[in-house]
Amino acid sequence: MPYLNTDKEGDNKNGSDAYAAIDLGTNNCRLLIAQPSHDGFNVVDGFSRIVRLGEGVVTSNQLNPDAMGRTLNALRACAQKLNNWNIKRIRCVATEACRQAKNSAGFITRVKDETGLPFEIITSDLEAYLTLQGCIPLLNPKKPKILLLDIGGGSTEVIWAEIDGPLKPRILGILSLPMGVVTLSETYGIELLKSEIFDHIYHDLIRSLTSFCHQHNILDEIEVGQVQMIGTSGTVTTLGALSLGLKQYKRSRVDGLWMSFEEINSQISNIITMDIDTLHAIPCIGAERASLMIMGCALLNAIFAKWPVGELRAADRGIREGLLLDMIDKDRHDNVNLENL
Repeated sequence: MPYLNTDKEGDNKNGSDAYAAIDLGTNNCRLLIAQPSHDGFNVVDGFSRIVRLGEGVVTSNQLNPDAMGRTLNALRACAQKLNNWNIKRIRCVATEACRQAKNSAGFITRVKDETGLPFEIITSDLEAYLTLQGCIPLLNPKKPKILLLDIGGGSTEVIWAEIDGPLKPRILGILSLPMGVVTLSETYGIELLKSEIFDHIYHDLIRSLTSFCHQHNILDEIEVGQVQMIGTSGTVTTLGALSLGLKQYKRSRVDGLWMSFEEINSQISNIITMDIDTLHAIPCIGAERASLMIMGCALLNAIFAKWPVGELRAADRGIREGLLLDMIDKDRHDNVNLENL
Protein backbone atom coordinates (compact mmCIF):
# COMPACT_ATOMS: atom_id res chain seq x y z
CA MET A 1 0.00 0.00 0.00
CA PRO A 2 1.59 3.32 -1.02
CA TYR A 3 2.37 5.73 1.81
CA LEU A 4 1.13 8.75 -0.15
CA ASN A 5 -2.61 9.28 0.25
CA THR A 6 -3.95 11.50 -2.53
CA ASP A 7 -7.51 11.51 -1.13
CA LYS A 8 -8.25 15.18 -0.36
CA GLU A 9 -11.07 14.16 2.00
CA GLY A 10 -8.58 13.00 4.65
CA ASP A 11 -7.38 14.92 7.67
CA ASN A 12 -5.02 17.76 6.73
CA LYS A 13 -2.93 20.10 8.82
CA ASN A 14 -3.96 23.04 6.64
CA GLY A 15 -6.92 23.50 4.32
CA SER A 16 -5.06 25.69 1.79
CA ASP A 17 -3.60 24.18 -1.38
CA ALA A 18 0.09 23.40 -1.25
CA TYR A 19 2.77 22.48 -3.78
CA ALA A 20 5.53 19.94 -3.22
CA ALA A 21 8.89 19.20 -4.84
CA ILE A 22 11.34 16.39 -4.16
CA ASP A 23 14.93 16.39 -5.39
CA LEU A 24 16.56 12.96 -5.24
CA GLY A 25 20.26 13.36 -5.84
CA THR A 26 23.32 11.17 -5.60
CA ASN A 27 23.78 11.92 -1.91
CA ASN A 28 20.64 13.62 -0.57
CA CYS A 29 16.87 13.33 -0.65
CA ARG A 30 15.16 16.70 -0.16
CA LEU A 31 11.51 17.71 0.04
CA LEU A 32 9.92 21.16 0.15
CA ILE A 33 6.23 21.90 0.65
CA ALA A 34 5.09 25.46 -0.03
CA GLN A 35 2.02 27.61 -0.43
CA PRO A 36 1.81 30.40 -3.05
CA SER A 37 2.36 34.01 -2.07
CA HIS A 38 2.12 37.25 -4.01
CA ASP A 39 5.87 37.20 -4.76
CA GLY A 40 6.50 33.45 -5.03
CA PHE A 41 5.83 31.01 -2.22
CA ASN A 42 6.14 30.42 1.51
CA VAL A 43 7.73 27.18 2.69
CA VAL A 44 5.46 25.37 5.16
CA ASP A 45 7.28 22.06 5.59
CA GLY A 46 10.34 20.20 4.42
CA PHE A 47 12.57 17.19 4.82
CA SER A 48 16.21 16.40 4.08
CA ARG A 49 18.19 13.22 4.59
CA ILE A 50 21.54 11.91 3.36
CA VAL A 51 20.71 8.62 1.60
CA ARG A 52 23.82 8.04 -0.57
CA LEU A 53 21.73 6.63 -3.41
CA GLY A 54 24.73 6.83 -5.74
CA GLU A 55 26.97 4.69 -3.53
CA GLY A 56 29.02 2.45 -5.82
CA VAL A 57 27.40 3.61 -9.06
CA VAL A 58 30.69 4.99 -10.37
CA THR A 59 32.16 1.47 -10.51
CA SER A 60 29.10 -0.76 -10.99
CA ASN A 61 26.62 1.39 -12.96
CA GLN A 62 23.99 -0.06 -10.63
CA LEU A 63 22.02 1.23 -7.66
CA ASN A 64 22.85 -1.18 -4.86
CA PRO A 65 20.21 -2.74 -2.57
CA ASP A 66 21.35 -0.96 0.61
CA ALA A 67 21.30 2.44 -1.10
CA MET A 68 17.84 1.80 -2.53
CA GLY A 69 16.61 0.67 0.90
CA ARG A 70 17.90 3.86 2.59
CA THR A 71 16.32 5.97 -0.11
CA LEU A 72 12.95 4.21 0.10
CA ASN A 73 12.88 4.80 3.85
CA ALA A 74 13.50 8.50 3.29
CA LEU A 75 10.83 8.68 0.60
CA ARG A 76 8.31 6.98 2.88
CA ALA A 77 9.01 9.75 5.39
CA CYS A 78 8.43 12.32 2.63
CA ALA A 79 5.12 10.69 1.68
CA GLN A 80 3.95 10.75 5.28
CA LYS A 81 4.73 14.47 5.50
CA LEU A 82 2.83 15.10 2.28
CA ASN A 83 -0.26 13.48 3.76
CA ASN A 84 -0.52 16.40 6.21
CA TRP A 85 -1.26 18.85 3.40
CA ASN A 86 -3.69 19.43 0.55
CA ILE A 87 -1.16 18.88 -2.20
CA LYS A 88 -2.40 20.51 -5.40
CA ARG A 89 0.68 19.64 -7.46
CA ILE A 90 3.79 17.60 -6.83
CA ARG A 91 6.87 17.01 -8.92
CA CYS A 92 9.57 14.54 -7.96
CA VAL A 93 12.84 14.44 -9.87
CA ALA A 94 15.94 12.25 -9.75
CA THR A 95 19.32 13.37 -11.08
CA GLU A 96 22.83 12.03 -11.71
CA ALA A 97 22.83 8.71 -9.84
CA CYS A 98 19.65 7.63 -11.60
CA ARG A 99 20.89 8.97 -14.93
CA GLN A 100 23.96 6.73 -14.65
CA ALA A 101 22.54 3.56 -13.12
CA LYS A 102 21.26 0.89 -15.49
CA ASN A 103 18.64 -0.30 -13.01
CA SER A 104 17.22 3.13 -12.19
CA ALA A 105 14.00 2.67 -14.20
CA GLY A 106 13.09 -0.36 -12.12
CA PHE A 107 13.87 1.55 -8.94
CA ILE A 108 11.63 4.46 -9.97
CA THR A 109 8.79 1.99 -10.60
CA ARG A 110 9.36 0.44 -7.19
CA VAL A 111 9.27 3.88 -5.55
CA LYS A 112 5.91 4.60 -7.17
CA ASP A 113 4.50 1.22 -6.12
CA GLU A 114 5.70 1.45 -2.52
CA THR A 115 5.31 5.17 -1.75
CA GLY A 116 2.98 6.59 -4.38
CA LEU A 117 5.59 9.20 -5.36
CA PRO A 118 5.81 9.78 -9.15
CA PHE A 119 9.50 10.27 -9.95
CA GLU A 120 11.07 11.22 -13.25
CA ILE A 121 14.75 11.15 -14.18
CA ILE A 122 15.60 14.56 -15.61
CA THR A 123 18.36 15.60 -17.99
CA SER A 124 21.40 17.55 -16.83
CA ASP A 125 20.18 20.53 -18.89
CA LEU A 126 16.82 20.59 -17.12
CA GLU A 127 18.58 20.17 -13.78
CA ALA A 128 20.69 23.24 -14.57
CA TYR A 129 17.65 25.24 -15.67
CA LEU A 130 15.72 24.44 -12.49
CA THR A 131 18.73 25.24 -10.30
CA LEU A 132 19.11 28.65 -11.93
CA GLN A 133 15.39 29.38 -11.59
CA GLY A 134 15.55 28.52 -7.92
CA CYS A 135 18.42 31.00 -7.39
CA ILE A 136 16.76 34.00 -9.08
CA PRO A 137 16.08 35.82 -5.76
CA LEU A 138 19.84 35.89 -5.07
CA LEU A 139 20.93 37.44 -8.38
CA ASN A 140 22.61 40.84 -8.43
CA PRO A 141 21.03 42.96 -11.22
CA LYS A 142 24.15 45.13 -11.44
CA LYS A 143 26.25 42.26 -12.80
CA PRO A 144 24.61 40.89 -15.96
CA LYS A 145 26.64 37.68 -16.35
CA ILE A 146 26.20 34.69 -14.03
CA LEU A 147 28.48 31.76 -13.22
CA LEU A 148 26.40 29.29 -11.23
CA LEU A 149 28.21 26.30 -9.72
CA ASP A 150 26.33 23.20 -8.64
CA ILE A 151 28.77 20.73 -7.07
CA GLY A 152 26.67 17.63 -6.63
CA GLY A 153 27.32 14.10 -5.46
CA GLY A 154 27.65 12.52 -8.89
CA SER A 155 28.46 15.48 -11.12
CA THR A 156 29.32 19.16 -11.22
CA GLU A 157 27.30 21.57 -13.33
CA VAL A 158 28.56 24.96 -14.44
CA ILE A 159 25.89 27.29 -15.78
CA TRP A 160 26.83 30.40 -17.74
CA ALA A 161 23.89 32.79 -17.98
CA GLU A 162 22.95 36.42 -18.34
CA ILE A 163 20.20 38.54 -16.84
CA ASP A 164 17.65 39.19 -19.57
CA GLY A 165 15.08 41.68 -18.32
CA PRO A 166 14.13 42.28 -14.68
CA LEU A 167 16.04 39.46 -13.00
CA LYS A 168 15.08 36.96 -15.70
CA PRO A 169 18.15 34.84 -16.40
CA ARG A 170 18.83 33.31 -19.81
CA ILE A 171 21.16 30.32 -20.04
CA LEU A 172 24.04 30.79 -22.49
CA GLY A 173 25.85 27.52 -21.85
CA ILE A 174 25.88 24.47 -19.57
CA LEU A 175 28.87 22.31 -18.73
CA SER A 176 28.14 19.02 -16.97
CA LEU A 177 31.17 17.21 -15.60
CA PRO A 178 31.19 13.63 -14.26
CA MET A 179 32.99 14.77 -11.12
CA GLY A 180 31.01 15.01 -7.90
CA VAL A 181 31.91 14.80 -4.24
CA VAL A 182 30.62 11.22 -3.94
CA THR A 183 32.24 9.91 -7.13
CA LEU A 184 35.57 11.51 -6.26
CA SER A 185 35.40 10.21 -2.70
CA GLU A 186 34.78 6.68 -3.94
CA THR A 187 37.58 7.00 -6.50
CA TYR A 188 40.26 8.35 -4.15
CA GLY A 189 39.11 7.10 -0.74
CA ILE A 190 37.89 8.85 2.37
CA GLU A 191 41.21 9.66 4.00
CA LEU A 192 43.11 12.91 3.75
CA LEU A 193 43.93 13.81 0.18
CA LYS A 194 47.57 13.45 -0.72
CA SER A 195 48.99 16.51 -2.44
CA GLU A 196 49.50 14.65 -5.74
CA ILE A 197 45.84 13.53 -5.77
CA PHE A 198 44.65 17.06 -4.98
CA ASP A 199 46.83 18.32 -7.84
CA HIS A 200 45.45 15.63 -10.18
CA ILE A 201 41.86 16.69 -9.46
CA TYR A 202 42.86 20.33 -9.86
CA HIS A 203 44.51 19.91 -13.27
CA ASP A 204 41.81 17.53 -14.53
CA LEU A 205 39.10 20.07 -13.74
CA ILE A 206 41.08 22.98 -15.16
CA ARG A 207 41.38 21.09 -18.47
CA SER A 208 37.65 20.39 -18.46
CA LEU A 209 36.79 24.06 -17.90
CA THR A 210 39.16 25.52 -20.50
CA SER A 211 37.21 24.99 -23.74
CA PHE A 212 33.94 26.11 -22.11
CA CYS A 213 35.73 29.22 -20.86
CA HIS A 214 37.08 30.08 -24.33
CA GLN A 215 33.76 29.35 -26.04
CA HIS A 216 31.92 31.93 -23.92
CA ASN A 217 34.75 34.46 -23.37
CA ILE A 218 34.19 34.15 -19.63
CA LEU A 219 37.58 35.54 -18.59
CA ASP A 220 36.97 38.70 -20.65
CA GLU A 221 33.67 39.29 -18.83
CA ILE A 222 35.34 38.67 -15.45
CA GLU A 223 38.11 41.15 -16.28
CA VAL A 224 35.61 43.98 -16.82
CA GLY A 225 33.68 43.15 -13.63
CA GLN A 226 30.50 41.88 -15.27
CA VAL A 227 30.29 38.45 -13.60
CA GLN A 228 28.68 37.26 -10.38
CA MET A 229 29.29 33.76 -9.02
CA ILE A 230 26.66 31.72 -7.17
CA GLY A 231 27.39 28.39 -5.49
CA THR A 232 24.58 25.97 -4.72
CA SER A 233 25.93 22.86 -3.01
CA GLY A 234 26.60 21.41 0.40
CA THR A 235 30.26 22.29 0.03
CA VAL A 236 29.54 25.98 -0.44
CA THR A 237 26.87 26.26 2.24
CA THR A 238 29.05 24.41 4.74
CA LEU A 239 31.93 26.79 4.00
CA GLY A 240 29.48 29.61 4.61
CA ALA A 241 28.53 28.21 8.00
CA LEU A 242 32.19 27.78 8.90
CA SER A 243 33.04 31.33 7.87
CA LEU A 244 30.25 32.60 10.16
CA GLY A 245 31.51 30.43 13.00
CA LEU A 246 28.16 28.71 13.42
CA LYS A 247 28.01 25.86 15.91
CA GLN A 248 24.91 24.54 14.14
CA TYR A 249 23.95 25.10 10.52
CA LYS A 250 21.31 27.81 10.01
CA ARG A 251 19.90 28.23 6.54
CA SER A 252 18.65 31.74 7.29
CA ARG A 253 22.21 32.87 8.01
CA VAL A 254 23.92 31.08 5.12
CA ASP A 255 21.52 31.42 2.19
CA GLY A 256 22.56 34.55 0.29
CA LEU A 257 25.86 35.00 2.14
CA TRP A 258 28.64 36.69 0.15
CA MET A 259 32.13 35.32 0.76
CA SER A 260 35.43 36.49 -0.68
CA PHE A 261 37.69 33.99 -2.43
CA GLU A 262 40.37 34.89 0.12
CA GLU A 263 38.08 33.91 2.97
CA ILE A 264 36.99 30.66 1.28
CA ASN A 265 40.54 29.68 0.31
CA SER A 266 41.58 30.14 3.93
CA GLN A 267 38.82 27.74 5.00
CA ILE A 268 39.83 25.26 2.28
CA SER A 269 43.47 25.36 3.38
CA ASN A 270 42.39 24.43 6.90
CA ILE A 271 40.02 21.66 5.82
CA ILE A 272 42.42 19.83 3.51
CA THR A 273 45.06 19.60 6.25
CA MET A 274 42.69 18.14 8.85
CA ASP A 275 42.35 14.43 9.46
CA ILE A 276 38.96 12.74 9.13
CA ASP A 277 38.35 12.56 12.89
CA THR A 278 38.89 16.31 13.23
CA LEU A 279 36.47 16.99 10.39
CA HIS A 280 33.91 14.64 11.97
CA ALA A 281 34.03 16.71 15.14
CA ILE A 282 33.08 19.98 13.42
CA PRO A 283 29.29 20.28 13.94
CA CYS A 284 28.61 21.91 10.57
CA ILE A 285 30.41 19.05 8.79
CA GLY A 286 29.87 15.86 10.78
CA ALA A 287 30.67 12.24 10.00
CA GLU A 288 28.54 11.86 6.88
CA ARG A 289 30.00 14.87 5.08
CA ALA A 290 33.67 14.85 6.12
CA SER A 291 35.19 13.12 3.08
CA LEU A 292 32.73 14.87 0.77
CA MET A 293 33.88 18.29 2.00
CA ILE A 294 37.48 17.50 1.09
CA MET A 295 36.47 16.62 -2.46
CA GLY A 296 34.21 19.66 -2.77
CA CYS A 297 37.08 21.87 -1.66
CA ALA A 298 39.35 20.34 -4.31
CA LEU A 299 36.77 21.18 -6.99
CA LEU A 300 36.19 24.72 -5.73
CA ASN A 301 39.94 25.37 -5.59
CA ALA A 302 40.26 24.69 -9.33
CA ILE A 303 37.16 26.71 -10.25
CA PHE A 304 38.41 29.73 -8.30
CA ALA A 305 41.81 29.52 -10.00
CA LYS A 306 40.23 29.35 -13.46
CA TRP A 307 37.65 32.08 -12.89
CA PRO A 308 38.94 34.73 -10.44
CA VAL A 309 35.61 36.49 -9.86
CA GLY A 310 36.78 37.34 -6.33
CA GLU A 311 33.61 36.52 -4.39
CA LEU A 312 30.97 33.82 -4.23
CA ARG A 313 27.39 33.92 -2.99
CA ALA A 314 26.16 30.84 -1.13
CA ALA A 315 22.76 29.52 -2.20
CA ASP A 316 20.90 27.05 0.00
CA ARG A 317 18.33 26.58 -2.75
CA GLY A 318 18.09 25.15 -6.24
CA ILE A 319 16.07 22.41 -7.97
CA ARG A 320 13.21 22.22 -5.47
CA GLU A 321 12.66 25.96 -5.50
CA GLY A 322 12.79 25.96 -9.29
CA LEU A 323 10.18 23.21 -9.44
CA LEU A 324 7.88 25.00 -7.00
CA LEU A 325 8.09 28.30 -8.86
CA ASP A 326 7.39 26.56 -12.15
CA MET A 327 4.31 24.72 -10.89
CA ILE A 328 2.89 27.83 -9.24
CA ASP A 329 3.63 29.90 -12.33
CA LYS A 330 1.89 27.36 -14.58
CA ASP A 331 -1.25 27.54 -12.52
CA ARG A 332 -1.18 31.32 -12.66
CA HIS A 333 -0.10 31.96 -16.22
CA ASP A 334 0.02 28.63 -18.09
CA ASN A 335 3.64 29.29 -19.06
CA VAL A 336 6.46 27.13 -20.47
CA ASN A 337 6.03 23.36 -20.13
CA LEU A 338 9.20 22.06 -18.48
CA GLU A 339 8.50 18.46 -19.45
CA ASN A 340 9.53 19.35 -23.01
CA LEU A 341 13.00 20.52 -22.00
